[in-house]
Amino acid sequence: MSDVIRQPFSIGESEFTEKRSRFISHVWTVESEEEAQAHIRQMRAKYYDARHNCWCYRIGQNTVRYGDDGEPQGTAGQPMLKVLERENVTNVCCVVTRYFGGILLGAGGLSRAYARGAKDALNAAGVATLRSWAVLRLPCAYSLLEQVKLEIASVSGTVDEIVYGADVTLTVSVPAENADRLRKSLTELSAGNIEPEELSRAFRPGPREEL
Repeated sequence: MSDVIRQPFSIGESEFTEKRSRFISHVWTVESEEEAQAHIRQMRAKYYDARHNCWCYRIGQNTVRYGDDGEPQGTAGQPMLKVLERENVTNVCCVVTRYFGGILLGAGGLSRAYARGAKDALNAAGVATLRSWAVLRLPCAYSLLEQVKLEIASVSGTVDEIVYGADVTLTVSVPAENADRLRKSLTELSAGNIEPEELSRAFRPGPREEL
């Protein structure tokens, strides 16, 4: 398992049919068990006529819960949870709703279907890596703007804001471990004229990534 910790970038939703059973999946970012349980209750109310609303959530590295909601033990919540653990996604709640289609899937078929539901919804949500980010402000001549943007992208940074004046002022977010590397490259690019000012550091999710 990777030591990179991620969480969903946004709400994810997916749907597929397996042997006439309809599986509807949802994924959310959550910060507490109360928030996760609220999403589970919401899905139970929305899909009140479904046969099963199976769920799991993972908060931090130690809080893990799951429920099979009437499916055979170990065929729903656990396979969903294993997807989240395999992808090392945390602060996440997943609910997979099943409308029974009249054909039994068997334990293996159920496990695969619920795992697919969790993975499809997570794919739809995308993920964001949790890490320490440095927020920098830097002045830039118009003539260097495009090259500066390339240097920021090369260290996995993002441009958060651009203010146009006599010169351009950019506010950027950069993985903290790459901040010095960016400073060095901008110093070389501008012959010492660009001096980034660090505004803050915070542990937070970064931009959307595909699984």
